[in-house]
Amino acid sequence: MLADGNGEFTQMLGLEMDASGFGMAMRSQRYALIAEDGKITHLNIEDGPGVDVSSAETMMALL
Repeated sequence: MLADGNGEFTQMLGLEMDASGFGMAMRSQRYALIAEDGKITHLNIEDGPGVDVSSAETMMALL
């Protein structure tokens, strides 16, 4: 788990989204990743609402 209060990590990944149309500011897309030795080995990005590819069960199966 990683805290990203300023959204810097999210910006580096290119996963920010503009939610100003919903009364919010820039937000992070929903995603989950696995990193090994500082290298991203799996990056699962949700297409819409829900947790189909970013669920704990999905990510645990990739370990």
